[in-house]
Amino acid sequence: MTIRLPDFKGGFRAYEPRTEPLAATPGTPFTSRTVFSAAHVVADPFADVSPDSPAAVDWDATLAFRRHLWAHGLGVAEAMDTAQRGMGLDWAGAAELIRRSAAEARAVGGRVACGVGTDQITGGSLADIRAAYEEQLALVEESGAQAILMASRALAATARGPEDYLEVYGHLLRQAADPVILHWLGPMFDPALEGYWGSADLDAATDTFLEVIAAHPDKVDGVKISLLDAQREIDLRRRLPGGVRCYTGDDFNYPELIAGDEQGHSHALLGIFDPLGPLAAEAVRVLDTGDVKGFRGLLDPTVELSRHLFQAPTRFYKTGVVLLAWLAGHQSHFTMVGGLQSARSLPHLARAYELADGLGLFPDPALAEERMRNLLSLYGVTP
Repeated sequence: MTIRLPDFKGGFRAYEPRTEPLAATPGTPFTSRTVFSAAHVVADPFADVSPDSPAAVDWDATLAFRRHLWAHGLGVAEAMDTAQRGMGLDWAGAAELIRRSAAEARAVGGRVACGVGTDQITGGSLADIRAAYEEQLALVEESGAQAILMASRALAATARGPEDYLEVYGHLLRQAADPVILHWLGPMFDPALEGYWGSADLDAATDTFLEVIAAHPDKVDGVKISLLDAQREIDLRRRLPGGVRCYTGDDFNYPELIAGDEQGHSHALLGIFDPLGPLAAEAVRVLDTGDVKGFRGLLDPTVELSRHLFQAPTRFYKTGVVLLAWLAGHQSHFTMVGGLQSARSLPHLARAYELADGLGLFPDPALAEERMRNLLSLYGVTP
């Protein structure tokens, strides 16, 4: 049976859903790469909230999704932009998410790293920014999770140049109890981060970023690069001090970056691994055997879906991620904190369904088809 999907020209096309999911089961721990999936949050659909209200989170469904990722061997990158940090989830909500997720990780033996930022303030002096970072770093460390030092909107607005970044990050790294992950999030993910590291010139910004790392290599586990520029990531990766990992955050070019070359490879901390979790885990286990061709054969076909979800304006990729979680049966509804389910068009959502179904990402294709038909009917699409 076919389903009528809206196209991008105002018309419709017939699509025949697949009937069998791709076989992907939990397996052995990864040996060749460290892999995190940034994870979304599940909204409480029955909460009486407005887009300006604090996020109302369905904690049971949110933690269940993290257990799903852990079961497949993936680490969870918590309270990142995939969890709508700064786009519906405020610091109070993020703090609760960190506490709950870290406790759940301890209970099931999962790996978790949590975002540390400054989103409890909107601006202020460098001292204010340092204090905000310190508050969040303390909470993450007390929870027993690894810290990910995220880019700060407040620092981007306040810093006068590279020296302010060197001062703030140096201060934080000196007091970090354990090695952290530094996160460079590009402006395509958050326009407020334009000119981060003190310059809109990416070469100059890269030099400052590397200067921070070089001054404290023992406090930097790795760096997450989210610039959607594969060659720039490779060039930066080759300049990292020994022992400092590069975690790709490039949702356009991740298969080639994870596979690597004769001079090295990237590990992964990716939002696209939220919907790709089981398939991504299967691919990494193939790579663990040294089978690069098999790894690329599994992961390369997923790039079209990822590029679709992360197309400009990239920061709204979370809508497609949550849609796919709903269609896959990981949550009972397609509702997001802040009402962000409305951030993408129906043709965009329909194409996401089609691409994901073609990859076999839905454990129950019939359920996904039924839910997609229900969504289409809400928009006035008749069979």
